[in-house]
Amino acid sequence: MGIEKVAVTGGNGKIGEAIIDHLNGHGYDTVNVARGKRREEVSDEYLTTDLLDAGEVYGSLARSDADAIVHMGTIPGPTNHPGFVTYESNVVSSYHVLEAATELGLESVVLASSINALGCAYQDEPVEVEYLPMDEAHPVTPRDPYAISKHAIEVTADGFGRLEDAPSIASLRYPWVATEDELREYFVEKPRDLEGLREAWHHTTRDVMFSYLHVDDGAEIARLALEADLDGHECFWAVAADTTAEVDSQTLLEEYYPETEHRREIPGTESLISIEKARELLGWEPARTWREL
Repeated sequence: MGIEKVAVTGGNGKIGEAIIDHLNGHGYDTVNVARGKRREEVSDEYLTTDLLDAGEVYGSLARSDADAIVHMGTIPGPTNHPGFVTYESNVVSSYHVLEAATELGLESVVLASSINALGCAYQDEPVEVEYLPMDEAHPVTPRDPYAISKHAIEVTADGFGRLEDAPSIASLRYPWVATEDELREYFVEKPRDLEGLREAWHHTTRDVMFSYLHVDDGAEIARLALEADLDGHECFWAVAADTTAEVDSQTLLEEYYPETEHRREIPGTESLISIEKARELLGWEPARTWREL
């Protein structure tokens, strides 16, 4: 039937608004389905919706007459809310979106997972890295509420993906998604050699495999995931093609992951996380790097 109109939850946020703007630029009609008042000026329509209320989610999605949905309307980290609030926001809202999309016969659903599904960045224990480059099959060991919730989103999507009438479902494991101004502030204007990395923000270093993503590349992979004809649910790494470090990737392997299995050499400053699955199934190639700012 084809996708003409896309609902985006959380379109008031940084990634959500970027996705709406990107979809508009590719000829889609867009509906922002979000809590509270409208704070963006790019969507074609806005529907105030409590994403934790199953009836409101179903009603808004039906009213929108959307063919697909991108669900970005979740809590972006565990530091500002009690654990149960973070878990409920992320998992229950995703369940409501998946259930409504399935019942209404939508063609495609894209969910916001995270690199934190591994169990990293917000935990006292360092992330457990068994092998590099890392792919989607790597084990996850989440412990904090945010990490557990992101893993639970993927498990929930697996379940819906097994249904006979399931839409195409993609979960995107985003790292820190940044604007150009943020990339300049954290990478271009600060030392990213080995000495500088020891003082750097930990969300950009060892526990996240030195990963990041430009917000425009984050919007593009969401669109490509919507357009893909997936069989049930698929999870994808959505990271930049390079690392956040000035030094080459082999140096990072030797310095930070000496006991980890190195499955192949990683040339230049190539990412320590493989995006081959997204390249193969979605045709996605991240085009932006902080090194060119």
